[in-house]
Amino acid sequence: MLRIGVMVSGGGTNLQAVLDGIDNGSITNAEVSVVISNNPGAYALERAKQHGIEAVCVSPKSFPDREAFNEAFLEKVNEYRPDLIVLAGFLVTIPPKMIKEYRNRIINIHPSLIPSFCGVGYYGLKVHEAALKRGVKVTGATVHYVDEGVDSGPIILQKAVEVLPGDTPEVLQRRVMEQAEWKLLPEAIRMIADGLI
Repeated sequence: MLRIGVMVSGGGTNLQAVLDGIDNGSITNAEVSVVISNNPGAYALERAKQHGIEAVCVSPKSFPDREAFNEAFLEKVNEYRPDLIVLAGFLVTIPPKMIKEYRNRIINIHPSLIPSFCGVGYYGLKVHEAALKRGVKVTGATVHYVDEGVDSGPIILQKAVEVLPGDTPEVLQRRVMEQAEWKLLPEAIRMIADGLI
């Protein structure tokens, strides 16, 4: 049984997609053992509690500096001994020490077709704003392994989503979530849990 720690900062729609996948049997051999957020107000923590999953907040604001937070964050993650760490809308840079300790066991979902619209400063709605500003006709989402760079680790899965005339960043964000993110993340976890990658 693959023990998963999911890291979240906001509403937790990607977390919900994973929980739904486990509940409906499309993800097998896996369980979410903890949900950790940097944001005490993240609705994702409520989603975890509703599923009987431990919900923990480790906020950078509770520590004197980033180094102290990074240390506490890694300690908290290690308490749960996850086999896989899933970044599902987690807006905190993963400390190098943690990347080293969990090499090839941290995955992230990003709302574009990497290498487009990724890296420092590209997160959330900013990704979709940039895609629309550039005038791309196709965008999508990517699941990738996390390395020391930002959105630079090896790609696991990608799915394209059409950009439609009249799209706003919010409308496009929703379509990318529905058509790509909520499908790709559970699929990547299933593949890892079943030993396919």
